[in-house]
This record gives sequence, C-alpha cells and structure tokens, in this order.
Amino acid sequence: MSNHSAPLLARENLDPMDQDLNQNSLTSSRKRRLRRCRSAPRGDCMYNDDEDVKTDEPPPHRSIIPMFRDLNPNLREVILFFVLYLTTGTLCFYLVRNQISGNKTNGVLDAVYFCVVTMTTVGYGDLVPSSSTSRLLACAFVFSGMVLVGHLLSRAADYLVERQETLLAKAFDLRKTVGPTEILKELHTKLRHKCYVTFLVLVVLVLVGTIFLVMFEKMPVIEAFYCVCSTVTTLGYGDRSFNSGTGRLFAVFWILTSTICLAQFFLYVAELNAETKQRELVKWVLTRRITNNDLEAADLDGDGVIVAAEFILYKLKEMGKIDEEDIDGILQEFEQLDYDDSGTLTNSDLILAQTTS
Repeated sequence: MSNHSAPLLARENLDPMDQDLNQNSLTSSRKRRLRRCRSAPRGDCMYNDDEDVKTDEPPPHRSIIPMFRDLNPNLREVILFFVLYLTTGTLCFYLVRNQISGNKTNGVLDAVYFCVVTMTTVGYGDLVPSSSTSRLLACAFVFSGMVLVGHLLSRAADYLVERQETLLAKAFDLRKTVGPTEILKELHTKLRHKCYVTFLVLVVLVLVGTIFLVMFEKMPVIEAFYCVCSTVTTLGYGDRSFNSGTGRLFAVFWILTSTICLAQFFLYVAELNAETKQRELVKWVLTRRITNNDLEAADLDGDGVIVAAEFILYKLKEMGKIDEEDIDGILQEFEQLDYDDSGTLTNSDLILAQTTS
C-alpha cells in the first residue's frame, strides 16, 4: 500500500463526529484568515452578501454656480440659508428704516449694512434702532445671525475634515509603499499650511481695510488700523466706522470676509494644537516600554493570554481613541448577536438576529 493511500484510509475509518469536528476546525480557521483581509460588512446588509444591491440613487446635483459643485451638500444648504438670511434681514430693516436713527446714506445699502453689522455683532452704533419694533427685530436678528455664522463655521470645519479623510484615502491608494505615519505627517503639514494661508489672507484683509479707510473715509493711519482691528474682532466701539455710501458698500463684503476669516484661523489653530497633542500622545504610547501591569490591564478576559485584539484595544484606550463605555457597548452588541454563546459570530447568528429583530 502506498504512502498516499494511508491517510485516505485513516480518514475513512474516523468516526463521523470526528470528521465533522475536523471539517468545522478547517472551516473555522479558513474563516479566521478571511476575516483578516475582509472589510466590515455594510450596516444594511441582507442575508446574501453576494446578491447585488441596486438602489435608486438620485442624479448628481448640478449646481448653477461652478464653485458649489465641490462643496458638501450640508455646507451648500448653510450658504443658501445665509444668503436667504441676508435677503430677509435687508428687507425687514429696509421696511423699518424710518425707525432706525443715525448717519444714513441709501435705504437699501443702509439696510444691508445694518444687517451685516448686527449679525457679526460688530455694532458700531452709527445706525441704531430707535423704536420698540426695530429693537425687537434687531434682537431677533442678532441671535439668529450668531447661530447661523456658528453653524456656517461648523459646517465648514466638517467639510475640511471630510476633505482630509478623502486625502488620506487617496494617499493610501496612490502611495501604497508609504506607511500611515508618513501619511499622517503629510496631513499635519497640510493643516499647518492652511493656518499659514488663512493668517496671510487675514493680514491682507487688515491691510486692505486700513488702506480703504485712509483713502475713502479720510482717516489717519492709526485710527484706520484701530477701526479695522475693532471690526475684525467684533469689538465695535463705534467711535470710528464706515460713514460714506462707498464705505458701507465695501464694509458689507469686507466685514463678513474678515470676521469669518479670523474665526476660521482660530479654528485651524485649535485643530492644529489638538492634533499636535494627539500625535504626541500616540507617539508616547507607541514608544514607551511595556510593563507587566500593562499586560495585566490588557488581558480583558483574564485568561493570562493576550491576543492581538486585546493588545490593540488596550493601546487605543491609552491613545484616548476609545474608552471603556465604547468597549462595553460593542461587547453588548456582540453578546446580543451571539445566539449560541459560542464566543464567535456565524451566518446563522446573523440570520437569527435579523429575523428576531
């Protein structure tokens, strides 16, 4: 009898239960290898993952303005609300223009100017509401304007984060030989570059505002710079402001741009500081020496053996990327899906979970 036929006879003489156990162990090990290279399934997956899922996707949105095409849909909505807010505010303040006292130039221009000065909380005082109706209207618009500007900055920050994630994905796709550390360093450099660019734009806006006040409002250089600084920081003492029609037309665009640019710069700086601290923490966690206490803390099931998943979770907790509540919530979900209490998830567990939910 040949050596090749001996294992075949041995497998034929095995008990059927032993054959099933061997087959299950082979299948289980094969699944473990597959799980290492598969990505997580979709949250809305059906029973059969091989089945093509066809969804009726709406046609791509074609914006009338070309610059809106690359913007996040939520950011586009906020910008549209912003334009609607300015239009509504201008109309309302124009209707009550006789109830607003101060240095006036043109009805529509003064209404736009007063709306912008109100929503950015600059409040020069050159135009002030003088009746109960106009004061209540100003109160409503100052609060709604602050909320809208904050919402606009928040959506802009979300848009930047999404762009960074897209850049990270492209970097992984185009630079497969580059490690994640180098890619994160590149993203950190780009964020620092955005801080520099925003600061440069802010300096240009301050210079433009100062030169405009000197040339058209006939202010001395120091007073013009003082007016610009009090405007950009929304301090708005009111002793110096835009009084001419040309100046207020310029102020409508300049005040919005400069105040939002300053807020965006502070946002970038805060994000850069937070990212720098996070990078330092990650570097410290990955380079420090592992002790026995660390190994005991990483042993989640208390069996004296630390597998890769337990070690990864422990490191993520040290980096501050996950906490105990997150882990407990994930474990509770796992226990709910594990119907046979085997400590593993199979297709039968998922089918039972979907049919009983």
